[in-house]
Amino acid sequence: MVSAPAVAPVAASTAAPAPPVLPEAVAPVEDAAEEEAEIVAAPEPEPEVKRSWLSRLKAGLSKTSSNLTTLFVGARIDDDLYEELESALLVSDAGVEATQWLLDELKKKVKAERLTEAAQVRTALRTLLIDLLQPLQRPLVLGREKPLVMMIAGVNGAGKTTTIGKLALHLQAHGQSVLLAAGDTFRAAAREQLAIWGERNNVQVIAQESGDPAAVAYDSVHSAQARGTHVVMVDTAGRLPTQLHLMDELKKIKRVIAKAMSSAPHEVLLVIDGNTGQNALAQVKAFDDALGLTGLVVTKLDGTAKGGILAAIAKTRPVPLYFIGVGEKIEDLQPFNATEFVDALLS
Repeated sequence: MVSAPAVAPVAASTAAPAPPVLPEAVAPVEDAAEEEAEIVAAPEPEPEVKRSWLSRLKAGLSKTSSNLTTLFVGARIDDDLYEELESALLVSDAGVEATQWLLDELKKKVKAERLTEAAQVRTALRTLLIDLLQPLQRPLVLGREKPLVMMIAGVNGAGKTTTIGKLALHLQAHGQSVLLAAGDTFRAAAREQLAIWGERNNVQVIAQESGDPAAVAYDSVHSAQARGTHVVMVDTAGRLPTQLHLMDELKKIKRVIAKAMSSAPHEVLLVIDGNTGQNALAQVKAFDDALGLTGLVVTKLDGTAKGGILAAIAKTRPVPLYFIGVGEKIEDLQPFNATEFVDALLS
């Protein structure tokens, strides 16, 4: 998993030192109040599961991949190649700023390193994309507060509630007890879906059939404090950032959480659908301006995702990207790895 916002990166606690980090995993936390842990990844999946996940990621990004990689097949390094690359990046939703930066840096690299083969230019583009996306790859630090309160936002249809269920399993795998707050009091289906995830994962869910979602969040934080629970995840009603009265309600939930625990919420995550292109960037900007995001989760990259949107986010609003998802199964949600993503994009 992962942490810290673009606006204010989360620094590691100055408490006791973190346990040693194993390759692609971490030692479980026995007492998060006393010992901090850095969650770099979920428990490393079986090689076959990992291969399956990467193949689905590649399939989901195949449209962008084919547009980019075919440019370099037998191509000459000239203005025509750069123009075609510019078009391919813009079509992939990389956005004007990221596209211009990549082209400028690529031309400098080609000149400085005296690259003469199209394959070399492709490799140079790979390096630049990794450099651009690397700042989004951050660990989520657990154990720095007890409970660690996470507020989860996103528009309807982004996969927010399903993501909460998957995150609960990831946290439990790292020795964290979890409480879920059903803050989407407007939709009965959302409460029911969260309750199902709670039963499936043996996680307590606090919900009300109607009422103030901020009150649900407040009660959940106090309940977690009384029970010694490690993590509270507060679901919120899906809404478009243009619905200003609903965005104001999100701000209210955040304020009320802070009344229940002065340092909370410690994480404010936005779940976005990887298929929504530049609209995803607009969501990141709007929710970040309203709430101060600390992290992102991008879902549905197994669909028709163009992939370039991550470059746009990295260049214009580099909020850490904790997880990316390619399906409905628990193992389909994996920590974001810039190198893996770029290799899938250019495979």
